[in-house]
Amino acid sequence: MDGPVFDRFANKSPMAVIAAIVLARVFSPEKLDDLFERTSGEQYTQDLLFSTVFDLMNRVVCAIEPSIHSAYQSSEDIDVSSTAVYDKLGALEPDISAELVRYSADQLAPITRALRSEGQGNESAPWLEGYRTRILDGSCIEATERRIGELRDQAAAPLPGKALAVLDPEAQLITDFFPCEDGHAQERRLLGRVLGQIEPEELWIADRNFATQGFLRGIAERGACFLIREHGNLPWEAVGLEEEKGRAENGDLYEQPIRIPGKGEDGGESALEVRRIRLVLDEPTRDGDTEIVVLTNLPEEDASAEKVASLYRGRWKIERAFQELSDYLEAETRALGYPRAALFGFAVGFVSYNVLSVLKSALASVYGRQVVEEEVSGYYIAGEIAKTQEGLMIALPPKRWSAARKMSLAEITGLLRGEASNADLDRYQKHPREPKKPPPQRTKNRDKPHVSTAKLLAQRKMTRNTLKGVA
Repeated sequence: MDGPVFDRFANKSPMAVIAAIVLARVFSPEKLDDLFERTSGEQYTQDLLFSTVFDLMNRVVCAIEPSIHSAYQSSEDIDVSSTAVYDKLGALEPDISAELVRYSADQLAPITRALRSEGQGNESAPWLEGYRTRILDGSCIEATERRIGELRDQAAAPLPGKALAVLDPEAQLITDFFPCEDGHAQERRLLGRVLGQIEPEELWIADRNFATQGFLRGIAERGACFLIREHGNLPWEAVGLEEEKGRAENGDLYEQPIRIPGKGEDGGESALEVRRIRLVLDEPTRDGDTEIVVLTNLPEEDASAEKVASLYRGRWKIERAFQELSDYLEAETRALGYPRAALFGFAVGFVSYNVLSVLKSALASVYGRQVVEEEVSGYYIAGEIAKTQEGLMIALPPKRWSAARKMSLAEITGLLRGEASNADLDRYQKHPREPKKPPPQRTKNRDKPHVSTAKLLAQRKMTRNTLKGVA
């Protein structure tokens, strides 16, 4: 990873170089194939390696290639047919996709932590002292094309599946992924799997769809805490009066102790006592809600009502992660109609999101966390990688990057910081939009179903010239 060719890429496209270093260190073919062998229960490796399938999908997700077939055609070392590739994708077990996301977070977290500990103003305080925060949310994968025979005569949009994801907001990494092949499945069906991953001293933040008696109780029984918005159908009874708790940033706060009835894991009656915190908003939400009610079993000495409201406001970070999958990456590949293939693409999207978080951490270690969060756009970073990666791999083949696998943590973070120092932040500058204006009422005319844009623009020009003449 040196020489004049490497230096030119490092100076002109440092984000693509950092991405190549991270991919070479964490996602080497040997490590990916080992993950597949350890996780797979149905499939086996014959002529097509899992690492090859990952590489093809990663190139599509990162917009380096427009489709799996295009990525297949541009690959020179695949000895199987394109049909075999699609068959492999369509049969990949969801557990493999889930384990891939967990593996990426486990491997990238030490690098992110090391980068975040370096540089002035880069340290980030924990969301809540003494707790490891996790944010849970779900997403339904976008409807696919109707390439499967059973879908050809269906007018309804075909849904290939849905998934729950878990975000570590301090490291900005997706740490867990719970895929489901049934696009009509209720997200709550997956909560039993989520409970299996919960550990003591964690704080789980989620929206009201996850406020079920079983899930809240399951979190508490595992020595963890929750901060989840109240669902209207959740039964509870008051055990005390509601009290005023001052002001939050966007409204007045009230708190009340309540009890949620239910049964424990042993089957016996076991009521769960929690704090019910109600935020009366100064202005309604986009959905018209005038108040937000949050339930938590956090002790008051650990988190006041104001702190609880502040923590819940941070839940939008996982929604932003889903938005980035849509805006910056091609994680929802509409051509992949088979559920397992679509879910694998979604998983690779989360892996790419995690890599992008490492890139931002590398920039933050040089320029400061606040500067990167406020001014740097992931859209332009992803765009640079998409434009450069193919040429980078032609000029510097994968074997040239193998040294990254043998480096110590200190050496790899030093290398990433060095490459990040070449970055010109003006190239990745955010351009926030002004609030959108409401669309005007459009007029309909049966006798004039079409208009000529050129004529309308000419009319605008004529009107301006007439006004100038009057002035």
